[in-house]
Amino acid sequence: MKGKKPTIPLNDLAKALYTINRHAKTAPEPQHLYHIKKETIKHLLEEKRAEKVGLHFSNHPKFSNQHSTLLVKVDNYFFHIPPAKEDFKEVKHLGELDENYRNPQTKMSLSQAKKVVYRYLNIKPEGKQQKQTVNRKYSSAYFTQSSLGKMEWPPTKTRRR
Repeated sequence: MKGKKPTIPLNDLAKALYTINRHAKTAPEPQHLYHIKKETIKHLLEEKRAEKVGLHFSNHPKFSNQHSTLLVKVDNYFFHIPPAKEDFKEVKHLGELDENYRNPQTKMSLSQAKKVVYRYLNIKPEGKQQKQTVNRKYSSAYFTQSSLGKMEWPPTKTRRR
C-alpha cells in the first residue's frame, strides 16, 4: 500500500467511497468493501484531503453497548469509520446521528468505484484465485460420494460371462 497516487481527483474518490459504502451495506460479505473504504479514508486524512468532523453515537450498538463512530468529510460527502483512541480526546462528540442528512446521489458502478480506490491505494484487485478457493467443492473425511448416477448407460463392460 505504499506509493499512493494523490493525482486522482478528490471528487472521484468521494464518489467511489460513496458507491462502495452503499454496496457494503447490502453485501452478503461486506468485509472487503468496508476495509478498502476505511483504508482510503485513513490515507486521505493523512494527506489532509479529508477532515474529521466529529463523533456520533452509532445506530447499531455492538452487543447492546452504545459505541461511537467517527464522521469524516471527503469533498461533499460524509462517511463513518471506526474511531481511534486518540479521536475521543481530539474530536468533538456530536451526539445522536442526524437521520435527515443525506449524501449527494451518485451514479457510479461498484466495479468502477473499486478501480478508483485500488488505483489510489496502489493495491491489486481481488484475484480470481481468491474467488476460486471460496467456491471449492465440499469434501469431508466422513462423507463418501455415492456412485448413483455415475454408471455408464448403456453399459460398456459386461459383468457376466
